[in-house]
Amino acid sequence: MKTISRKEFIKTSSLAAGAILLANRYPNLNEEFPASDRLGRIAVGKVDIMLRPDYDSPSVGTYYEDTVVPWLREVIGPWPFRNNQRWVETEDGYIWGPNVQPVKNLLNLPIGAMPDGMEGIWVEVTVPWVNAILDNPPARSSWWRMQNSKNLPPRFYFSQILWVDQVKKGSDGNIWYRINERYGNPGDLFWAPAEAFRPISQAEVMPINPEAENKQIVVDVADSRQTLACFENGKEVYYCRISSGKIPNTTPLTAIGSDGFHIWRKLHSVQMSGGSNQAGWMIPGIGWVSFFYLEGIAIHSTFWHNNFGEPSSHGCINVAPEDAKWIFRWASPVTPYQEGDIVVSGKEGTPVKVVEY
Repeated sequence: MKTISRKEFIKTSSLAAGAILLANRYPNLNEEFPASDRLGRIAVGKVDIMLRPDYDSPSVGTYYEDTVVPWLREVIGPWPFRNNQRWVETEDGYIWGPNVQPVKNLLNLPIGAMPDGMEGIWVEVTVPWVNAILDNPPARSSWWRMQNSKNLPPRFYFSQILWVDQVKKGSDGNIWYRINERYGNPGDLFWAPAEAFRPISQAEVMPINPEAENKQIVVDVADSRQTLACFENGKEVYYCRISSGKIPNTTPLTAIGSDGFHIWRKLHSVQMSGGSNQAGWMIPGIGWVSFFYLEGIAIHSTFWHNNFGEPSSHGCINVAPEDAKWIFRWASPVTPYQEGDIVVSGKEGTPVKVVEY
């Protein structure tokens, strides 16, 4: 197989340049998705398809989890006592927006071998979902055991960030990547079709405005607001919606008079878990993670819901993938590309002020 040097890989993003929009069936993934520039994946067990964008509208059908549909447009319609009033129009009717993950269907040019001098590469899932094969059963993670209980194979979802540490050519001549989550993984290893994953170059994770002074993140967790803003010298430079802890007090507030918690650890990706063995949870491939409080509270990407603007998390600050990545690149400390992980102490990291206005 042809190899490329570590320098070539890091210096350029040519590995990702082969991404093309899929209009029909992609040969290695054994699944057909609608031919549309904009798609939506049903992120919950099932949703009603409504005749109108209104909770009181007649239902005209049902979509089940992981169904992928053309996302025609987003409209506003009533849903009492909810912050979110967003609905997605599909070819069959309207579905409530928070239950639909915005996705795309992009195929990538695989690498034939691991770049010289590199232990692995970071990749992003660029298709609605892709099935994988567990290389070392039985599954250790409760997430994968849950998938199995639904009679689903292991499956990775659009926007997840993962670590690939091996490349092989299958008997069918297609390239497969071995997915080995680098952080938080209890030991599960997977093989998946390489076309579903876009290699991430060093250039796209370079810091944003590293010379800017007095950076601060302000998160408003009030039920009616649910926002995050980034400031440089008191000037707002970024703003997005969030989802904080669904249960009261699971997202900690900053003490009065404090400049905020400080980001102490950042990771390209991590498998998160929490709760007890009986009632716990575990989610793999969470991208662009910035921990700011103790061991478990972070700002991070979210692929399992689209309910930004309402409390929905276990305590973390859930944001959309593109928002999480921007914040990750902008905030300190700077994360080494290959390691994808950094830990600092004291006030070295960007302060995060959590308020409830």
